[in-house]
Amino acid sequence: MDDIVKAALQKWPNVPHCRGWLALDARGDWYLRDDQVQAAGPFPQAKGSRIEHAKLREFIERNYAADDDGAWFFQNGPQRVYVELEAAPFVWRLAAAPDGAVSITSHTGSQARYREALLDENGRLFLVTDLGCGLVHSLDMNLAAEQIEAGRWKTADVVAAQLPRQQGFVVSPLAAAPRG
Repeated sequence: MDDIVKAALQKWPNVPHCRGWLALDARGDWYLRDDQVQAAGPFPQAKGSRIEHAKLREFIERNYAADDDGAWFFQNGPQRVYVELEAAPFVWRLAAAPDGAVSITSHTGSQARYREALLDENGRLFLVTDLGCGLVHSLDMNLAAEQIEAGRWKTADVVAAQLPRQQGFVVSPLAAAPRG
């Protein structure tokens, strides 16, 4: 977490949380979702505005974490901005290594270590790593298939709707928030 964010948390410890305004799609892109977009429907049916400013994306990614309930958020100074997820908390990018193995990097730029591969009923491939669960980016499925065909990764079947509970993450912190 950035030092400026830590300082803001100390200065203003009781800022209310924000839900519904930030989302992560299945390709690792961030979206801002104002009131009008939220009124148009849930994410990803109503996506919002894709964040293209590189420094803003980097700031979000450096300050991205999960709470104790598995809801992912961006710590924006003193305010916790919860993230609506299209698929999972991470989107994995893969790169071939000279020895035939594959390096796994999250959409936030963090390196991860493979633990298991899960294939849902829609043909989406999720990797569980030391960082958590994420979806393999669609552009990297050929590398993933090579790992599976070579026997380096074994897949287990998973039902998409059960994956968040099984892997301990919340897809929609907005929907999961207590009403009142």
